[in-house]
Amino acid sequence: MNNLEYVKEKLKNSFDVKYREVQTILGKATVVFIDDLCNVNMISEYVLLPLRGFGKIKPSLGSINSVKEVIENVLDIGATDIAKDVDDAIMHILSGDPALIFDDYKEIIFVEAKGFPVRGVGTPETESVLKGPREGFNELIVNNVALIRRRIKNPDLKFEAVVVGEKSQTSVAICYIDKIAPNDLIEKIKNKVKNLDLRFILDTNYIEDAIKTQNSFFDTVGYTEKPDEVCAKLLEGRIGVIVDGTPFVITVPYFFLENFQMPDDYYLNRYYTNFNRILRWAAFFIATLLPGLYVAIITYHFSMIPSLFMFRLAVSRAGVPFPTFIEVILMMLAFQFIKEAGLRLPQPIGGAMSIVSALILGEAAVGAGIASRITIIVVALSTLAYFLIPKLYGAVSFWAIILVCFSAGFGVPGFLSGAILLLIQLSELDSVGYQFLFPVGSISEYRFKDIVLRGSLNRISKDFIKKGRR
Repeated sequence: MNNLEYVKEKLKNSFDVKYREVQTILGKATVVFIDDLCNVNMISEYVLLPLRGFGKIKPSLGSINSVKEVIENVLDIGATDIAKDVDDAIMHILSGDPALIFDDYKEIIFVEAKGFPVRGVGTPETESVLKGPREGFNELIVNNVALIRRRIKNPDLKFEAVVVGEKSQTSVAICYIDKIAPNDLIEKIKNKVKNLDLRFILDTNYIEDAIKTQNSFFDTVGYTEKPDEVCAKLLEGRIGVIVDGTPFVITVPYFFLENFQMPDDYYLNRYYTNFNRILRWAAFFIATLLPGLYVAIITYHFSMIPSLFMFRLAVSRAGVPFPTFIEVILMMLAFQFIKEAGLRLPQPIGGAMSIVSALILGEAAVGAGIASRITIIVVALSTLAYFLIPKLYGAVSFWAIILVCFSAGFGVPGFLSGAILLLIQLSELDSVGYQFLFPVGSISEYRFKDIVLRGSLNRISKDFIKKGRR
């Protein structure tokens, strides 16, 4: 079976695979390409046209007698080379690169003439900013690499390509800055990605699962849609992983404190940024601790409440048939339903439905005697605080319910026990071998400039942050 027959056998029953025969001085050749993935005009102008002329103008072709000389002297296209074998040529065809197969030669030429439809570089929907760059990654890996290259014009910036997924054959790029990123970290990520034994990969989460070494609701691998944020992390010595087909880029290591840092923190006034960071920390404690503390005090330690407020609280709870624990859990679940419905509904109506549902639900719950006003205020305040720390939403939601259960069973001692378990969980986590709670417990080993509050941009830019290993 010759090369062309092998390719036709592998790509049979595919209506979008095209075969264009052309006569050349080296004999008959066939250009194989997928119509939807290629730029047909480029193929006609820079591949077929030169090859047809190549077959007709005989006096000038006496010195051309190999496939390599066709690449050097005939094809008028920038990126072209000889495939390693037939299977490699098929992979190029499936990736949008036309392949030129000669009947009388084993070598197969592939040329880069991609032309498949892609989403343009737009504003990231998950990371909106008040000030700063508004470019976001899209689903095409070469575009994402270009967005990073355009910001870091450094020869030490490396992009190493890996093909992952037995069936999907997904392109993955590992990016880092040589001499800044630790060598052991680079090798560790390379080995993790190259040794992935998966049938297919469709998103960065497939790689995240392989990189993570511990099970937790807290993300120990970072992800972002913003090229400027990836560039900042690369310049700190971290590693990025880009997966073809998704606009999210992985960054490792990832630290707990980064959940309170937003992309526009470095483009806004320093003091306004620090004020917002304090609000985010307050939102984290409110969202995590407030419902559990409320259940503990109301259920077991109501003597801690001022008498005047206790009287108003008793009036508010009059007629509610459920204990405080059940009341809080029901309201927390109801707000979770509203949040999920708002996310899944079409964008034009999702936000409006969330607001209307929350208003109707709160008023109806009080009117029906299912929940008291104070409970709705506590749960609503806790839920609202989630949205100031969106990357911690899942973990905070889970631990808030855990603390409510501990508080309902054992009061304030149970609440404190749950809080200690939360601290133990955080202290035990690591991100590819680096302490998740950096720099807690390792202050003498780091020269940090941007932790709880943002320091001067001049100092942040000049000083390299050392990373410590466990």
